[in-house]
Amino acid sequence: MRTFVPTLIAAALACSSMESIAAVDLIFHNAKLYTAEPGQPLQQAVAVEDGKIRAVGSDVDVLKLKEAGTQVVDLDGKVLMPGFVDSHSHAVMGGLELASANLNTQLIPMAELEQRLRQWRADGKAKHGEILSVGGLPSAYWSQVAEFEQRFNQGEWAEVPIVFVGWDHHTGWANQAMLKRAGIDAATVKALKGEQLATIGHHEDQRPNGFLADAGLDPVLAQFPPATAKQLLDAGRAALQYNLSLGITAWMDPAANAAPGEPLFDFKPTAQTLGILPVYKAMAQQGELTAHVAALLVAHPKSTPADLDTLEKVRQQFQGLPNLSLPGIKIFADGVPEYPAQTAALLEPYKNSNKSGELLIDPAHFGELISAADARGWLVHVHAIGDRAVRESLNGIEQARRDRQSGIAHSITHLQLVNPKEFARFKPLGVIASMQLYWASADDATLDLVQPYVSAMAFQYQYPARSLLKNGATLAGASDWPVTTPEPWKAIYQAVSRKGPKGVLNAAEGIDRETMFQAYTLNAARTIGLDKQIGSLAPGKQADLILLDRDVFQVEPDALRDTRVLKTWFAGREVFNADL
Repeated sequence: MRTFVPTLIAAALACSSMESIAAVDLIFHNAKLYTAEPGQPLQQAVAVEDGKIRAVGSDVDVLKLKEAGTQVVDLDGKVLMPGFVDSHSHAVMGGLELASANLNTQLIPMAELEQRLRQWRADGKAKHGEILSVGGLPSAYWSQVAEFEQRFNQGEWAEVPIVFVGWDHHTGWANQAMLKRAGIDAATVKALKGEQLATIGHHEDQRPNGFLADAGLDPVLAQFPPATAKQLLDAGRAALQYNLSLGITAWMDPAANAAPGEPLFDFKPTAQTLGILPVYKAMAQQGELTAHVAALLVAHPKSTPADLDTLEKVRQQFQGLPNLSLPGIKIFADGVPEYPAQTAALLEPYKNSNKSGELLIDPAHFGELISAADARGWLVHVHAIGDRAVRESLNGIEQARRDRQSGIAHSITHLQLVNPKEFARFKPLGVIASMQLYWASADDATLDLVQPYVSAMAFQYQYPARSLLKNGATLAGASDWPVTTPEPWKAIYQAVSRKGPKGVLNAAEGIDRETMFQAYTLNAARTIGLDKQIGSLAPGKQADLILLDRDVFQVEPDALRDTRVLKTWFAGREVFNADL
């Protein structure tokens, strides 16, 4: 155990008269305690009083606070950490998908996929009214569009609307019955211009072939019957319990004013657009929301500053609720780079099409929108995957910083392709890199569907975690659940190893485990605007803690991904126990 180096607050507590300080409720000792406080070594013990951290330090010092009625727990040397924070998670959507047909990125033969569809039709998991749907398809399926057409447009499926949704939630395939229902035909394709043509796959005569991306997928998803209030509340509860079992005690929901099936890529919110916010409100009012939720409102990429008044009217309906905050807005700057979608905005064109993807924001006016949000005290969270989208997002935030130094933590999420010229811009602009490093894998998505189509420079810096870190950027952990698993330890392992089924993805961009621990605690808490309340174990902060089944500081990297959370506490109260 390392020597205890007390903070000023802890030192003051140690010197105070114990008789003048109320007894703490709970003491954990004999632990390997990671506080996430910058520069602080591992500690041994923590005291909790009224749901908050009272003191952190050595066993000797913290046990001095014990009085009659204090619960004292010997952790037998196990690792105790702050609760994890996910800086990008569509949790209610994830909760819905827990009960739905999903391949979870598993690539299986087409005949087996058809058989599973029959099974999921029979048990109801694929049924959404008259529509059959399966989610979580790996992008490798989109090279088999011709077989999808041949198999699912005839026979027993000819009149049944079917849609298969990709793991990324940006792509999918719909059969002719589904396309007809959504009003997508050759005339729709003929009306598309420029980069929009990539959003609806089509034959030479402009008949749709069923492949859809981003704005092309939106009208299909809009045909799904809306989830009932009960279904959404059940999904919220399921998502909460799942997150707590993973040690996640806080998350950013980056599209909380959008309900499942609503068109995110051409989303025009109105004052009546509440999305899933009523779910969080109901859980908060009933005392069930035992996690911090920072709910962001989606703004249209080409919104004007005046449009923010509409979002403010929504925000005002959800103020003062326990554990629910609405700190800002989320904006889509582009789509995804995988073939055949290729809607992510690039600096150099895709090699196969000589097109550069679709930049959804207007570079000439995006800075005005960011600055207007910043002036209201709102944080801005930007979806940017392609290197051009990243550059223009940084340019927009740069304008806000020129207008004022608010200190608000704006962030860019995903960051799959980043040009080296942008690495050094994050730190001076105070932009947090919210990265889904579970995706930093040598697999079909990165090697087969991206590498052949982008420049060598772009591929070399795919998910450039180490390069950003070396240039002073703050990294925050994120999952984008249900796009992929919300399990932090799998993402941490992936960030360290960058291994995949096809080798290692840019090994030079791997980062150390301690950086990832910080990314999923204090850094992510700052990303969601709650770093003064949570994210580290320091006196005065809420006592959100997790107990682990292994020494994550010493185990081999491969053992990190299987780490289990034994217990989770929220505000000092046990909310998950693996043994129960």
